[in-house]
Amino acid sequence: MNKVDDKAWSPYLAGSLSGVVIILSAVFTGNFFGASTSFVRTAGMIEKFFSPERLNQLAYFRWFVPKIDWQWMFVVGIFCGSLLAAVTSGTYHWQALPDLWQKRFGPSRLKRGIIAFLGGIITMYGARFAGGCPSGHGMSGVPQLAISGLVSLCCFFIGGIIIAISLYMFGDKKR
Repeated sequence: MNKVDDKAWSPYLAGSLSGVVIILSAVFTGNFFGASTSFVRTAGMIEKFFSPERLNQLAYFRWFVPKIDWQWMFVVGIFCGSLLAAVTSGTYHWQALPDLWQKRFGPSRLKRGIIAFLGGIITMYGARFAGGCPSGHGMSGVPQLAISGLVSLCCFFIGGIIIAISLYMFGDKKR
């Protein structure tokens, strides 16, 4: 274990607290976790600012009106909660490139930016194509005892493991 691991929040505590928040959200608001629609709504809010006529022509935004709603605030809460957890545990620090990335792929911020952008496009396409994101399907489906939620969650983990192994173990290590 390294110094950061000694200070970080317990994954068991963090997971348990997430479970409590899911239950409270379902009981008090009738809403389950989800995040991907908030990113699309944010894009819609930006487009509404620049081209409201075009936005009004898109059928998608008739169903998912670009506005700040509970899900949008949920995403803001994820950011704020993560920041608070890092600051209170003493593990917060600004770092342009993670050490593992620099060791494996070199110091190029541009390369990381391009790969992150492309990964974001692929991820968002997959989330929209699937009708929701991993938190929506997995973290909300499993507590509802939905088999599809469990299958989705397993597939997300398997996919993540395969990509991590592909990127960090089988790639070119000449850098």
